Amino acid sequence: MASSKSVGRITGSLLLAHLVGGLMLPYIIMQPAIAVPGFLESAAANAGRIRLGVLLFFMSGAIAIAVALTALPVFRRYGERLAILLVVLSAVNLALHAVESGVLLSMLSLSQNYAERGGTDAALFQGLGAVVGSTRRWAHFTHLLVVGSWIFTLFLGLWRSRTVPRLIAGLGMLASAVQVMAVPVRALLGLEVVTALAVPLAPVYAAAAVWLMYKGFDEQQ
Repeated sequence: MASSKSVGRITGSLLLAHLVGGLMLPYIIMQPAIAVPGFLESAAANAGRIRLGVLLFFMSGAIAIAVALTALPVFRRYGERLAILLVVLSAVNLALHAVESGVLLSMLSLSQNYAERGGTDAALFQGLGAVVGSTRRWAHFTHLLVVGSWIFTLFLGLWRSRTVPRLIAGLGMLASAVQVMAVPVRALLGLEVVTALAVPLAPVYAAAAVWLMYKGFDEQQ
């Protein structure tokens, strides 16, 4: 049976992969496909980027489940409900990745049809584009609400188990709570999102990942 330290190091490696390959890279890769003048005009020319982004989304969801299951034996010693909640949220996160990915592929198909018609029936396609784009927007913000809650629960588990320094765990809970309130919650309330307030979560997430890769699950912190 693997030791707590080795399990913690695996968890840290998964977290770093999740940060880079799931929370950052897909959005960077797909940006040209949805940037100005919009996905209807841009997505078809960037089909490979969208498909790669979708694959990374599924990888991200799988990694989150792997993190939750790997940390489960340690976290459940400090709270059965918390450990189970982390697993449940990771499963919901994967499901919402699938929903958002389906909408992204629908956006790609619509853009390809628009390109094949050479811009004819523009009014029809613009109307369909508005509907599909709005669907993706709300699927995206709903997903951000869940993944932000998952990250908060993860840092709460790290806080309770003392497997990372309290400073890192505390900052992680604070940064993830701010991200949830500043982006998905504000969007769902019809307010302008404050993307800049989501940025501080990345270095804290990276710090937790690197600490675990170095120290493992050291419950003496």
